[in-house]
Amino acid sequence: MRNIIGKCPICHNDLKVVKLKCDECNTSIEGEFSLSCFDLLSVEQQNFLLIFIKNAGNIKEIEKELNISYPTVKRNLEELQISLGFKKNSKGLKEPISKDEIYDKLRKNKISFDEAEELLKEE
Repeated sequence: MRNIIGKCPICHNDLKVVKLKCDECNTSIEGEFSLSCFDLLSVEQQNFLLIFIKNAGNIKEIEKELNISYPTVKRNLEELQISLGFKKNSKGLKEPISKDEIYDKLRKNKISFDEAEELLKEE
């Protein structure tokens, strides 16, 4: 069995489901059915979302599981937010954090040294 795709491979517009079928009794229902916003995500975005939920949003665990950096996790999350319809504002999805705020969060143990380092690299 294949996963449903949400975008046309030719023109990239949203696809609609027009037929549903029961494997048990062979009943078929035809019509026009909408896909959920999650069906419109790419396979990679769906996998990232599953790992994000599995790890309860813990970025350090997501980094380890996917073997990617903090900025990559943040970029993937931002792309996922945009794909799900959350509009990006002119400054991005979050306000930039200053060096002083990063050091303050580090001193108060609100972020790890590695997270602080990654945030400083982004600046």
